[in-house]
Amino acid sequence: MILRAIFSRPISISWQLLSLLIAMTAMQAISTTHAFADQWAQKLFTETHHDFGTVSRNAKTEHSFVIENCFEEDVHIASIRSSCGCTTPVLTKKTLKSWEKGEVIAQFNTRSFIGTKSAEITLVIDRPYYAEVKLTVGGKIRSDVVVEPGEVRFGDVDQGAAKTVDLKISYAGRSDWKIMDIRGNSESLEVRLDPIQRQGSLTNYLLHIKLKETAPIGDLLDELVVITNDERGDQFTLPVTARVLPPVSISPTLVSLGDVGVGKSTQQRLIVRAKKPFTIKSIDCEDNRFTFTIPTEEKTLHIIPFVFKGELLEDDSNATLKQKVIVHTSFGDEMTAETVIAGRVIH
Repeated sequence: MILRAIFSRPISISWQLLSLLIAMTAMQAISTTHAFADQWAQKLFTETHHDFGTVSRNAKTEHSFVIENCFEEDVHIASIRSSCGCTTPVLTKKTLKSWEKGEVIAQFNTRSFIGTKSAEITLVIDRPYYAEVKLTVGGKIRSDVVVEPGEVRFGDVDQGAAKTVDLKISYAGRSDWKIMDIRGNSESLEVRLDPIQRQGSLTNYLLHIKLKETAPIGDLLDELVVITNDERGDQFTLPVTARVLPPVSISPTLVSLGDVGVGKSTQQRLIVRAKKPFTIKSIDCEDNRFTFTIPTEEKTLHIIPFVFKGELLEDDSNATLKQKVIVHTSFGDEMTAETVIAGRVIH
């Protein structure tokens, strides 16, 4: 009895130590694996934090975190969640092929929340490896300032055309409150402020925001900073969005061929459109593995089929491709359309 008790004690301790060492080793291995996966997934994002600053009540405030798959394997996002109801995450695309882009749009809920708020958005990736990416947002929502509508949204605007959006800013509080200045980073915007209107403790302003004719082609994502004489919070921001459309557009702007076997071929198409009828003059593509069928008619929308042959080039070390294609039209060299075709040739 005594010998058994004495003998059993070191065996029990040894087994506990061994179990503890095994558990610690397993935890370290898991932690290292997760850290590697998270580092890999972090490369999909150029930024993981955004500060909305101070915004008004009812302002439509959102920020887009761009995801770009810079790897050969497909990336699949299994789920997305937010730690706070003050922020709603929206995922534009769950599966990204090589060089494809998507967005995580963080929408700040300025209707239901006031004060300083922050949220952590978690993306769970299950392919090609498991990983979690954390995106953080934050800002301060003022309760005494209301903007209607909640954003400066121009929508789609043709290049060379001007457009004006009107906004109403209301303040409830001190009777001498006023807007001192409105500032912005974009030279494409022009702001005009109507004279102040007061009714007791309520102050109203009407803003006229103009998108100039000189606005460049592409998406405009900017903000206006409203400077006031309020010492408690002397400024707040208004989001500004617009999309200036070119005379000639092409879709998709990124074509993913996926994996093409050696000796095989794949066929896809491009769509080129404009408001006025036009013809396709030529197509520039440095890769002779592409064959384009150029339509000859004059019309506002052209479908251009093309074939890619799966052949390995002599200087193609990794068998991947990312080819720019330029479509020239009868409008002249200044009105071309560009796209990028990506893929991989495999054995």
